[in-house]
Order: sequence, then C-alpha cells, then structure tokens
Amino acid sequence: MNNKITEKNENGFLLINKFIYEIKKYCEVAKINFKGCIIWRFDILANLLLTVTKITFAYILWKAVFGENDVIGGFTFYSMLTYYVTGAFLSGADMSKKISTEICTRVISGTFSKYIIIPVNIQIYFMAQNFGRLIFYLLLNMISLFTWIFILQISFSFTNNMYYLGTAAVMALLGLIFMTEFQFFIGILSFKFLEISMFRIIVDNIMVFITGAAIPLSLLPEAVTAVMRIFPFYYIIYLPSMLAIGRNGNEALSGLIIIFAWVLVFFIINNLLYKRLRVLFEGVGI
Repeated sequence: MNNKITEKNENGFLLINKFIYEIKKYCEVAKINFKGCIIWRFDILANLLLTVTKITFAYILWKAVFGENDVIGGFTFYSMLTYYVTGAFLSGADMSKKISTEICTRVISGTFSKYIIIPVNIQIYFMAQNFGRLIFYLLLNMISLFTWIFILQISFSFTNNMYYLGTAAVMALLGLIFMTEFQFFIGILSFKFLEISMFRIIVDNIMVFITGAAIPLSLLPEAVTAVMRIFPFYYIIYLPSMLAIGRNGNEALSGLIIIFAWVLVFFIINNLLYKRLRVLFEGVGI
C-alpha cells in the first residue's frame, strides 16, 4: 500500500517537473525572439512610423468625414479616433503573419525539416516565438502611442470602467493568440498546396475588414454583424476597441467565452492537421 502511494507521489513529481521544464523551454524561445527583435533596428523604426502614420491618417480622415457633424453611426469624433488608436495598437502588435511566412518559405525551400527534428510541439514553439515578438512590439507601440498623444495633445475618450478595460485586455490577448494559431494554420497548408502566396495576400486583406481594423463593424447592417459574432475575428480588434470606449458591454462575457472556445478548437485542429500534412513534406534530411 505504502509502495503504491510512494509510486503515485513520484509520478506526480515527475509530471510537475516535466511541466516546469516544458514551460522553461518555451519561455526561452520567447526570450530569444524578444532579444532578436531589438537587433532589427530598421524594423523598429518602420513599425513606429507605421503606427504613427495609421493614427495620423485616421485623425485627418475622420476629421474630414465628421465635418460639422457631432455624431456619425453612434460615434463622436473623439470616440471614433479612440477606436482607431486602439485598433492600430492591436494590429501593430500582431506579428503572427511572420509565422505563415516562415513556414511557407521553409516548406518551399525544403528546409522546414529543421523544425521537424526539434523535440517540441511545433505549434506551441511558433506561439512562443510570436509571444516574444508580441511583447516587444506591444511595448514599442505603447511608447509610440504615448509619444503621439503627448505631441498632439488630443483628448481620447477611453472608458474609466475597469471591468470593460480588463475584459478588453484579456479578449485582445486571446485574439492575438488566435491569430497566431490562424497564421500557423495558413502556413501548414503549404505542405499540401506548396505555393499559397496569393491566397495569403487575399486572406490578409480580408482580415483588415472583418476584424474591424478598416471600419467599425457596427457601421455594417445588423444582420451582417449578427453573423460575424459567431466567428473569432469579431473579437480580435473590433470588440476590444469598442469595450475600450465603453460600448458593447453586454457582449463582454459572451465574447470572452467565444474567443476562448475558438482558441481551444483551433489549437486542436492545428495539431491534428499538422500531423496529417507533415508526412507530405519532402525536404532536406527527409
């Protein structure tokens, strides 16, 4: 009896130690990619300029659109600008497209085998890579955002409701995780179809619209937004940005549940699909 208890305790400790080891392993991957971002100074400058350009363009565009109008589609000028600033911040932090680019390039060149031989869950490995970049660019965008606000001295209409802001932050994080999974999904399709560059360009352009990065989805017909609530893209930029300005609070909890469910479902789908498609790969060392 005592031997069985001892054996169970030992197994429990082994599982805990293995879990800690796995966490440390992927944290190291994230750390390496975070440090790697610092080296590419041109990328840093380009990202800063892109974020500032997006916000400046939004300011000029919506200033002209509003003109003498105080409210358009339920938005004041400053709430619309705040929406765009939040959206630009989130889209600027999303580096997940690098995942599909890396996978597709490696598959076409026949060098994806470097990832196959690594003793890791390949999806989590790419997620850890992206997390390192994500943290770096979140910090970078925060600096550029606060600098822009300080220089132009513009008032934004962020809500002071901490529940809305907290929910928006968690939802945005889940949305960024989903985008990592989504781009991994796009990338591994190259095992089957090899050259998918045009498909990726089309998807990227569609994503700008359906995530609410181009225009707030609330400006679309209600029937359209009702359908879009089922899908995860509604919760990546649009809903977190709306919560940040104090709107759509009734969707906060359900939104968290839906995007979390999509994250879990896509994680499982990707693992299964990767195991099925990687056998089609013929590259260096395979």
